[in-house]
Amino acid sequence: MLRENLLKFINAQDIKSFGLIPELLGRLPIITYLNPLDVDVLRSILTEPKNSLMKQYTRLFEIEGIALTVEEDVLNFMVTKALEYKLGARGLRSICESIFTDAMFEMPSEKHDGTFHLDLEYARQMVEHSKMEHLKAA
Repeated sequence: MLRENLLKFINAQDIKSFGLIPELLGRLPIITYLNPLDVDVLRSILTEPKNSLMKQYTRLFEIEGIALTVEEDVLNFMVTKALEYKLGARGLRSICESIFTDAMFEMPSEKHDGTFHLDLEYARQMVEHSKMEHLKAA
């Protein structure tokens, strides 16, 4: 358990010995750490805030007269990819873009029934055809 988050024990002297110059270090009044985001936190970031990514995309599709529905498996897939690529919360935007971009630009000019149902197969296909693999952390 102790080895999981050694960053919480870092102090100014550690940062100085790592190579940060004392003049800059003196300007940092507080040194703190962040816990890594887990599946539940990333999922809530994706769906819960007032201006969450999923609400933004739903609204963008509504503007074009398209009702967007997203399967729960797709949300789990997005979160899993963000963790797999070690992208964090900001990486969710890249993953969403790789999944939604084609539909956002093609559907308004195509004939459709006014709905876009995003399923896991489509999401996987879009991520595989995107350049998301280049984002995978080493």
